[in-house]
Amino acid sequence: MKKFVSLLLIVLMVGTLLVGCGGQKAEAPPADDGEEQVEKEQYEIAVIIKATDSDFWQYVLIGAENAAIDNPDINVTTYGPPSEADIDKQVAILEDVISTKPDAIVISSTSSDATVPALEKAYDEGIVIITIDNKVTTDKVHSFLATDNLEAGGKAAQKLVEELEAKGVPLEGKVGLISAMAGVQVLTDRDKGFADKLNELAPGIELLPTRYVDNDVLKAVSAAEDLLTAHDDIIGFFADNNQTGDGLARVIEERNLHDEIVAVAFDSDPEEINALRSGALKGLILQDPYGMGYDGVMSAYDAINGKTLDEYINTGSTVVTKENMDDEDIKGLLDPTLKKK
Repeated sequence: MKKFVSLLLIVLMVGTLLVGCGGQKAEAPPADDGEEQVEKEQYEIAVIIKATDSDFWQYVLIGAENAAIDNPDINVTTYGPPSEADIDKQVAILEDVISTKPDAIVISSTSSDATVPALEKAYDEGIVIITIDNKVTTDKVHSFLATDNLEAGGKAAQKLVEELEAKGVPLEGKVGLISAMAGVQVLTDRDKGFADKLNELAPGIELLPTRYVDNDVLKAVSAAEDLLTAHDDIIGFFADNNQTGDGLARVIEERNLHDEIVAVAFDSDPEEINALRSGALKGLILQDPYGMGYDGVMSAYDAINGKTLDEYINTGSTVVTKENMDDEDIKGLLDPTLKKK
């Protein structure tokens, strides 16, 4: 009998322990202040760039992804067509993204018009819309972050003229302009800013008709070679993005024209950085793609949480030369991969 009672007591004790544990996750203890702990919501923010084949847009993505790392309640997903020439592909990507119903979309639209119907639809559905780099022709956006491209193009012309004067070259002759694409507003503004400032500072210089190269480095190489062959009095070039800058720099390097041609380009990538150091390019006008990505995501986050945003935020531009390219505050602009977390 004593054995039976002892066995019964052991069984009861084990049962009590099992019920107490239950094989389930223990509840978290209440916070010290007695408030109930609530799990944070995670916001879905889609970032759509113009192209995946360009370092500039990869720098935008580094900024966007770092914003998510710094803010764990943000989840960033990234998208983009292979080339800036793939406008229809970008529209299709946008439409697919909208169907997933994210909290916000941060987009650099290659076309100012092609994405408008989809963006307006998303806006009407309550999705926060932040545009970066290129303005779209609708008011149904929450904010627009971009370079003042008229101003930045003017800086390129000013740098070109300064370099010509420093070399003692008379402000006459011809200058070539190689543009990535026709009909893209940021490039149109950039080229107009360059042309207007060049005419103001050096009216004796003839700006040759713009050569458009479909954002193709090899086509930029051909355009530069054609212009040099056709005009023996050409004294300088302006290339309005990194792809055209790469192509132009290759021609100057191959023909050893460092001392004969003054070339200024936009943006940066490893090839342009090397060309700046070698003297093939005398200046780069840098935007802040990292900032566009980071601040674009944070603007979306603020808008989701009810904050009123400025309609336009100027992300700035900086003139970089061989002399200042190793300055600490310039390194991260030239190579935003240094900021990757």
